[in-house]
Amino acid sequence: MWWQATTLYLLEKLSISKTGKVNRLFFTKGNIVPLAFNVVLIEPEIPQNTGNIIRLCANTGANLHLVGPLGFELSDTALRRASLDYSDLTNVVIHSSFKDFLTTADKSRIFATTTHASISYNQVTYQDGDWIMFGSESKGLPLHLIQELDATNCISIPMMPANRSLNLSNAVAVTIFEMWRQLEFKGSILPNAGFQNYFS
Repeated sequence: MWWQATTLYLLEKLSISKTGKVNRLFFTKGNIVPLAFNVVLIEPEIPQNTGNIIRLCANTGANLHLVGPLGFELSDTALRRASLDYSDLTNVVIHSSFKDFLTTADKSRIFATTTHASISYNQVTYQDGDWIMFGSESKGLPLHLIQELDATNCISIPMMPANRSLNLSNAVAVTIFEMWRQLEFKGSILPNAGFQNYFS
């Protein structure tokens, strides 16, 4: 399977450590952080989007979960170029299937982003450890996965009429920063905190 081939590549290139389960890998120097948000991409197709999301997760302290089958290999040059060197700062887990993913998550705290929802992403009260799930770029979340969750756990991002969807990495950024904002940007620093007197 391509999972094994990719595992060998990542172990060599990124000093990856494996968990005890087959088809679930961390390519990070750390462990999954329990009190952090979890971004879940279901069958992502475009490596540049996933690379951008790796960088986003590094900057917000979120864990990233990739649920296969993926539309690219993790050794893809575009993925590595988009994520820059942030993969060393991000917890990324590969799940072979949605069923495999569900064994790791609290189903009651999974939020699915979908255009079929009537609840806006900013109308939800988020908690540490919540999971937010996104579908593939071309198909979105499959209906049968949405139906696994309670209707109150399905959220949408407001858009202008006649528009179909946001870019995947943009949608993740919009929602993850709202989740983090509700927790008062816990654990963050202002990048220019040392320059508060610069304009005085």
